[in-house]
Amino acid sequence: MRSMKKSGGIVCIALVLGLLVCGVAVAADEERVGGIDPQKLLFQHPKYEQTMKQISNIADQKQSEAKTAIDKETDNNKKAEIFQSMRRVVAEEEQKLMRPIFNDIDNAIRTVAIAKKITVVVDKAALFYGGIDITDDVVQELRKKNASGG
Repeated sequence: MRSMKKSGGIVCIALVLGLLVCGVAVAADEERVGGIDPQKLLFQHPKYEQTMKQISNIADQKQSEAKTAIDKETDNNKKAEIFQSMRRVVAEEEQKLMRPIFNDIDNAIRTVAIAKKITVVVDKAALFYGGIDITDDVVQELRKKNASGG
């Protein structure tokens, strides 16, 4: 009886190890992980600098408008409301102007991932080991799309 339990345990362990090995092999065939540097992608987007200048100009204009309105106001609560309103408008404008850049980056990541048969893409800072850095490939895709007017 004891040897039967022992051999049953050994078979069970062998089965579990076999499943783990097969599982790792299947996962390796199914999942390919790509890593990106999101900051590099953003800063190297062909339209990033131009967009940042637009955002800066809008912020300067709204700040000037807010300063003029605040200087005319005597109530501190209303001054705070004017300031908060200016910050909200600038943030909305920034979001609106940055949205196409983020969409471009997302589409370029998808294009490169599909071409390289990568199933998962994460920030490369989150990768402890392994993965394929596709940042430069995505930058090239962004440049190609923007050069062709896409």
